[in-house]
Amino acid sequence: MVFLPVLDYLKLQLADALPADAVTHMRYPTAISRLLGIRICEVDKASATVEIDADPALHGNQQGTVHGGLLCELADAAIGTAHSTVVEAGESFASIELHIRFFRPVFRTTLRAQAKAIHLGRNLSHYRCEILRGDGKLAASVTSAVMSLRGEQARGR
Repeated sequence: MVFLPVLDYLKLQLADALPADAVTHMRYPTAISRLLGIRICEVDKASATVEIDADPALHGNQQGTVHGGLLCELADAAIGTAHSTVVEAGESFASIELHIRFFRPVFRTTLRAQAKAIHLGRNLSHYRCEILRGDGKLAASVTSAVMSLRGEQARGR
């Protein structure tokens, strides 16, 4: 078994070069990402880009557009992936705030969420995430605060 830091693990996974016996301390892909079909496209230290093929037939609201909750989950997945690249083995984290602004409706399209740290603190970090539609137009802008957990706080997470 080869234990890798999350960033190394994800970079190898994206390059289709991940050894079969490689593991990391986080779960990738996450269960929610598998369920919804969220894909990691790019990753670096404290940044990540994820995508989903959004379709109102699967993810729709009563108006026939993609539900805003899906955009929240997409942003949270991008931000969580970005933050997982800066936590050490034995550490974990929790989103403690997520603020989203919607700019345009989303219909059937590929949504791309690009998250990047705007402040990395020892315990509290802040992220910005933009969600773009397939036509390149901004669908939503998200800010989030993430708390790093260590020691007893991280156990079982």
